[in-house]
Amino acid sequence: MARVKKKVRQQLLVQQVKEKPFLTDEELARNLAVSVQTIRLDRLELGIPELRGRIRQMAEHAQNKVKSIQKSEVVGELIDLELGHSGISLLRITDDMVYAKTKIAKGHFMFSQADSLAQAVIDAPLVVTGVANVKYKVPVHVGEKLIAKAEIVKVRGNKYFVWVKTHNDTQEVFRAKFIMVSWADEKGMAL
Repeated sequence: MARVKKKVRQQLLVQQVKEKPFLTDEELARNLAVSVQTIRLDRLELGIPELRGRIRQMAEHAQNKVKSIQKSEVVGELIDLELGHSGISLLRITDDMVYAKTKIAKGHFMFSQADSLAQAVIDAPLVVTGVANVKYKVPVHVGEKLIAKAEIVKVRGNKYFVWVKTHNDTQEVFRAKFIMVSWADEKGMAL
């Protein structure tokens, strides 16, 4: 990338952070062909928090919207939530989440992240998993950061068809297609 003026660079920085809020300063510096220090100075000038701050702000905002399950029951950190449409969660794989022999993440953690996110995006007081079709695509290891994105693709009566795709830094590692069922009466009260 050819050297660009500060104003243009800062506009690009804002755009990239808006599109991909999980980018680190190092990744932003590489994308904009400047030093990490330049990115930090630009962020400071523009009032853009560092990565942890951005994640914390998004998580606090998203957690207040959840209706179908308790905030503490979402596996991973709920980052973004648009009830009735989509959501994003973040899960860091730790030592206790992997098999001792192979050091590969246990599948139920990825499933739980996807399933709880699929429940969280439904705008109803009581939601259960009706059907789950899952695919583990590549092994996941300690230290990896998994970003799950859920989207409601169709609604038919009290059934919500939710697709969840989970990525690490480089590729899709897991995907699930859920049929979530909302059990509520005509007044929206849980049965």
